[in-house]
Amino acid sequence: MVTAVDAAAVVKPVAPQRGGLWRYILIRLVLIIPTVFILVTVVFLLMRVTGDPITAALGGKLPPDQLAERIHEAGYDRPLIIQYAEYIGGVFRGDFGNTITDGRPVVTILLQYGSATLELALYALIVAFVLGIPLGLLAAYRRDRWQDAALRIGAILGYATPIFFLGMVLKLIFSVGLGVLPASGRAGTRTELALQSLDGQTGIYLIDAIRLGRADAIGDVLWHAVLPALALGILTAGIFLRLVRTNVIGTLGSQYVTSARARGVGEYRLVTKHAYRPALIPIVTVIGLQIAVLLSGAVLTETTFEWKGIGFMLSEYLKARDFVAVQGIVVMIAVVVAVTNFIVDVVAALIDPRVRY
Repeated sequence: MVTAVDAAAVVKPVAPQRGGLWRYILIRLVLIIPTVFILVTVVFLLMRVTGDPITAALGGKLPPDQLAERIHEAGYDRPLIIQYAEYIGGVFRGDFGNTITDGRPVVTILLQYGSATLELALYALIVAFVLGIPLGLLAAYRRDRWQDAALRIGAILGYATPIFFLGMVLKLIFSVGLGVLPASGRAGTRTELALQSLDGQTGIYLIDAIRLGRADAIGDVLWHAVLPALALGILTAGIFLRLVRTNVIGTLGSQYVTSARARGVGEYRLVTKHAYRPALIPIVTVIGLQIAVLLSGAVLTETTFEWKGIGFMLSEYLKARDFVAVQGIVVMIAVVVAVTNFIVDVVAALIDPRVRY
């Protein structure tokens, strides 16, 4: 027999934990430090597997005495633990060393070319949202019909096709075959010269073109971005499509949607109004993981389209075996991914309180 006290205990609402959000944010923020520390350590050790960076980059190009002198000047003949301690100290000061091949500070390269990769990643995310979310809703709306099957096959092909192969196909079709889109570069020569003359360049060509106040420059920048953004964005669009489809179908089976259907609400309205927003919560969470995918894919995309960003420079320094530059670029990418995942976790916790409990 259930007493009144027991009944009151049953229906008594559970009060939310105070400070739950801030505690969650603090924990996620603190976790960035060991994550970055481990990544830096792993990258440092991997770069030393083949020996010191001087020998890797200049071995066979300099006489043995000059090579030994360069190694001694750079401090690579000292114990590995001392090199590691100095490198960690430099990273915390924002000093990633100088490249071996051209003697430039790695930080300068990161600042100069990082904005180009950021711009490309933003374009690719826009493509992924524009293609993935509406097509995912359509696949859920036309569930188990030919449209759904075709879209699912397209999604699998989208994220399974190598980016460099997709990029080459797009170039052959739209640049070589149809001649409607540029095959490489971030802008035409005239636009490049105009942007370089601009004071206080941001490195993001679209922003600089808007500041320049020329419609032809804005159009040129956007026109050059179409193919690289498609090549990189289709990969993420396929993942978004399948996520949206799966979560919308799951939401359509929930109780409140069933109640709305019983009240006579049409299926199209149920998909676009009632099941749409809850299905976007997993998308926000996955964005953090896709940033890593976009940055890794940017290496191949930028090389294919000669989009001079961090990925393009990483491939150039890999060819030159300049492991100091490679080490700095990889560490910076790891830091960006860690920080992005932290931001995405916070946004997900704000959208869905269940994340932080």
